[in-house]
Amino acid sequence: MISVQGLSKSYGPTQAVRDLSFSVDRGEVVGFLGPNGAGKSTTMKILCGYLPADAGEVRIAGFDVFGESLKARSRIGYLPENVPLYPEMRVREYLGYRAALKGVRARRTEEKVLDALELCHLGHVRNQLIGTLSKGYRQRVGLADALVNEPDILVLDEPTIGLDPNQIREVRSLIKGLAARHTVLLSSHILSEVEMTCSRVLIMNRGRIVATGTPGELRKNARVPLGGSVRLEARVQDPDAALKAITSLDFVASATMTGEGGEWTSFEIESSEGDHRPELFGEAVRRGWIVRELSSREATLEEIFTSFVTGDPERESVSSGDSTGGKQS
Repeated sequence: MISVQGLSKSYGPTQAVRDLSFSVDRGEVVGFLGPNGAGKSTTMKILCGYLPADAGEVRIAGFDVFGESLKARSRIGYLPENVPLYPEMRVREYLGYRAALKGVRARRTEEKVLDALELCHLGHVRNQLIGTLSKGYRQRVGLADALVNEPDILVLDEPTIGLDPNQIREVRSLIKGLAARHTVLLSSHILSEVEMTCSRVLIMNRGRIVATGTPGELRKNARVPLGGSVRLEARVQDPDAALKAITSLDFVASATMTGEGGEWTSFEIESSEGDHRPELFGEAVRRGWIVRELSSREATLEEIFTSFVTGDPERESVSSGDSTGGKQS
């Protein structure tokens, strides 16, 4: 549904996007992740026809964004980072106006507006002035605007920015519900949001994609040894001696004591690749420790993200597959 090849964009001497290539298939929910200034918003504006590119090709549902702009844009629903709304208009009135601008036939406008109101749970505020709505509801109105012409593709740029935790949960749930009917490209710097919403992640840094894959694939390919983290909680007579004993094991890269809760002591252990819990448990039995917890800890998306966006971007290009990047072309 989305195909990007060799995309580049500069603002004067600053190159915001550098030879960017990736694709998004029908029905996917893909997270576009990166630090501020990585080029995410610039890329999204180019995809949606709001900005020209210096070089490259972008196809939306088979249409060239630059040569067939109107056809390509008719397939996209775009929610920008800062939603432009008319505060003096009522919600239903605004959506009807936007539907007309997007070419929805007059006889179908009412139907499409009601569908968008229902999908975004806006029915009870349909006659309310937009300027009187909370930020969370204004964000929903922006999403309803993106949906009112039933586009094949939704491009959502920071859809939960500025919302409180309850509003974030509501919008996240709404986006997950839309995924069954739309291909979604979601930009965010809120890592938990991407992990809980998206099936695949593209990590962007300094104008380039430096990694792509599912969260599990990215964990496997992270540049730091995050896969061997183990938490041990045990009853030991001498915590310092226990820490020294753990550190001396061949498969242990590092170990720290994270807390002494009365009779129980906790250790965080980084080991070499592989699951070494059986050997660690055997060592605990040999030394007479009583184990209450022995669990592996997966790397968080935040740790994975940090591992990919630090270092020299000129030498970074890692994906879930080989250097061609799987879905990345």
